[in-house]
Amino acid sequence: MSDNHQDDKPTGSGVVPVNQGRRRFLAGSAMVGAAGMAGVTGVAGVGALTRSQPAKAASNGNGLSTHVAPGELDEYYGFWSGGHSGEVRVYGVPSMREIMRIPVFNHCSASGWGMTNESKRIMGDSHRFTNGDAHHPHISYTDGSHDGRYLFINDKANTRVARIRLDVFKTDAMVTVPNVQAIHGLRLQKAPRTGYVFANGEYMIPQPNDGRDINDPSKYYTMWNAIDADTMEVKWQVIVDGNLDNMDADYAGKYCAATCYNSEGAVDLAGKMRADRDWVTVFSIERIEQAVADGNYTTIGDSDVPVVDGRKSSDLNVTRYVPVPKNPHGLNTSTDGKYFIAAGKLSPTVTMIEISRLDDLFEGNLEDERDVVAAEPEIGLGPLHTTFDGRGNAYTTVFIDSQVVKWNMEDAVRNYNGEDVEYIRQKLDVHYQPGHNHATLSESKDADGKYLFSLNKFSKDRFLPVGPLHPENDQMIDISGEEMVLLHDTPTFAEPHDAVIIRRDQITTKQIWERDDPYFADTVAMAREDGITLESDNEIIRDGNKVRVYMTSVAPNFGITEIPVKVGDEVTVTITNLDRVEDLTHGFCVVDHGVTMEISPQQTASITFTADKPGVFWYYCNWFCHALHMEMVGRLLVEPA
Repeated sequence: MSDNHQDDKPTGSGVVPVNQGRRRFLAGSAMVGAAGMAGVTGVAGVGALTRSQPAKAASNGNGLSTHVAPGELDEYYGFWSGGHSGEVRVYGVPSMREIMRIPVFNHCSASGWGMTNESKRIMGDSHRFTNGDAHHPHISYTDGSHDGRYLFINDKANTRVARIRLDVFKTDAMVTVPNVQAIHGLRLQKAPRTGYVFANGEYMIPQPNDGRDINDPSKYYTMWNAIDADTMEVKWQVIVDGNLDNMDADYAGKYCAATCYNSEGAVDLAGKMRADRDWVTVFSIERIEQAVADGNYTTIGDSDVPVVDGRKSSDLNVTRYVPVPKNPHGLNTSTDGKYFIAAGKLSPTVTMIEISRLDDLFEGNLEDERDVVAAEPEIGLGPLHTTFDGRGNAYTTVFIDSQVVKWNMEDAVRNYNGEDVEYIRQKLDVHYQPGHNHATLSESKDADGKYLFSLNKFSKDRFLPVGPLHPENDQMIDISGEEMVLLHDTPTFAEPHDAVIIRRDQITTKQIWERDDPYFADTVAMAREDGITLESDNEIIRDGNKVRVYMTSVAPNFGITEIPVKVGDEVTVTITNLDRVEDLTHGFCVVDHGVTMEISPQQTASITFTADKPGVFWYYCNWFCHALHMEMVGRLLVEPA
């Protein structure tokens, strides 16, 4: 019998059968639940040992498919984190055609990101890092609905948060968060609008981290951080006990919650697994803001950011610690605004925290923090993340079982309260070891329950072999009917961690830059100081060993075709693309100098480099723009010093 259909039994009237095959296969492997999720050698692939028959890419009766004909547009934008590449990838959904890559924490030789003066100003001092680890993309809100203004994303590798303008699909701001290491969980204030970007510092470090307490883990702490979404400045921080993992915000603008997988405060693997329970830390935004306003904060090290004490020993009552089963990971807010749902990871359960009870928790009207728990349903081995369809159903990935589990939230509450009701609707095998999952519009109150993506960490036997390093496998699932149906496998590279999907009408893009755009306003101002009108002037200005070149570009011509310099000169080239034709992008690339940048219609871009050896070096347009594109060139003439 196929593993897809072992123990197929009705679970109630009108309920799709539950797949029990993988659970039964692993039932005797108790060590998996205790250690598999913590990285014990040889355990991570256990779920993949159970091979199921290929799922049929069939409709469930509503006719959803992945097909988008040539010349037609997708229904949704999908934004995928680029993982270790440090970028954001844009897909059309449901076609899964990759439309664009947005460089963020990486350096990009196509656009010149990380090399142009404009991108260096945005990245600040952190432009010296050529790596990033982009995890969690989230789109700004107004009253709980995505407003399509910005996308925010974190860099775990170098403790940064970046903002992307969705009118031009360009990163326009970036901040390095002080006093913490490894920004991981990131979510946005949903109401009344995205005024704050909330970010978890994952790893505990000495405070201040100046070398004095490196061997005393009892003095290690991390912080929960609030960033002003408009100015991209860190507004305040809350120091807490334990590591912070994933988090989410409510739909009223009052509370946020974050999982902690290391309440023990340990610095070793075994120590982080000692406790049977860890906790969800709940943050009261109003109380934290009041503490800052009242001056009840400190500062740490060289940072002047207010730090509010949210540790368990604090009497400020800005946080509460809700015990939950072991080493929780994902935390997601249900789209009806009722629950924070924390996934157990080393427990087969998820914990439903009832948000409406949090006022009583902070006001001291409850006897125990656990009184806010509405239910704790058993889902499967290794629950990690939960998404929603807007119809009362939740979908949780279970890493060890390699499944997506569909379950009903209110039935789970009824079951927890003693009623004999089945809450699990279906278990679908995915390939393999799923992490995040995300359904269309599922991070907003507008969740439409059409498509779900399971972002799987393993893909062996799903694609053509490419050597020891395999791609990830992001699987598209139709959830529009009663039964989940697998539609599509999409190979992805370098571990995309998460995704967010919104309707195409929720974003309005510019097809041509506006000349007064703030993205390159500083470059325009510098040109004016030199007396240059960028839209018309083609001039070379020498200032000692600094050479500033201003030129225009109109396909297929550069405004200047000879740049005379001397060895050792610092050369800044500023180009304004005068073309007004949509999609007519120019480039500037200097051979053998590591110099490249993109200049889209009506954009101004600049780049600075050193002419470090004598000779003739051609520069050319490296974005195909015209029938005479190959002839769009010029010479950098470098004389000996």
